[in-house]
Amino acid sequence: MDSERQGGRGANQLRPVDCSRNVLSRAHGSASCSHGETRVLAAVYGPKAGTKKNENPEKACIEITWKPKTGQIGKPEKEFEMILKRTLENICLLTVHPNTTTSIIVQVVHDDGSLLPCAIHAACAALLDAGIPLKYLAVAICCCLTESGNILLDPSKLEEQKMKAFVCLVFPSSIHSVLPEGLISIDGESKGDGIITSLTHGVMRVDDYFQCVEQGRAAITPLSNILKKKLQSQSASNLSKAG
Repeated sequence: MDSERQGGRGANQLRPVDCSRNVLSRAHGSASCSHGETRVLAAVYGPKAGTKKNENPEKACIEITWKPKTGQIGKPEKEFEMILKRTLENICLLTVHPNTTTSIIVQVVHDDGSLLPCAIHAACAALLDAGIPLKYLAVAICCCLTESGNILLDPSKLEEQKMKAFVCLVFPSSIHSVLPEGLISIDGESKGDGIITSLTHGVMRVDDYFQCVEQGRAAITPLSNILKKKLQSQSASNLSKAG
């Protein structure tokens, strides 16, 4: 049966998630995130003065560089760069540092499925680590539609290869619990509603898509709480060291 997954996971059961900040010494902000065996590093440089290409007197620019584990960057990686850029532009307060560029380098350490959500979480944590002002956190999840019509959350690489279609969904989540006291906070923009990003591959019915959204949204709250708890504990630890 499609519902019987490797490791005995249920259809809605996520793999263990881990996230650590300040993992690189030379970046302005950095983070490592893992979903099961999938692991991504993210490094943030900036904000720095905008180049002629990215000059904008009213808002900041986000640059994404995606580095695969091996080989050259291809079409899938270019698509991930574009999706990640649009997602982060949505959650960052771009008007705080106008006419600047913030560069984010995403390094894939290992891909065992659900790579884009892992990269989004790593990039968010690295932006927090760099002190970049955010409206809210982006919490992402992949939903996989099997040939028999079952929906599996957080698919592994093997499950992705056997899928009929999949959708990656990104939801907003309140940022206040992971911010140190006194850090910038914008009233009315601490938490958004709805979906920030939706990326689909393959063919699925509209009903299947909305079922993915429903199951994905239900899983976001516990996933968000796990990420916040890890980021919050690291914020407290960094403050105690600074004190």
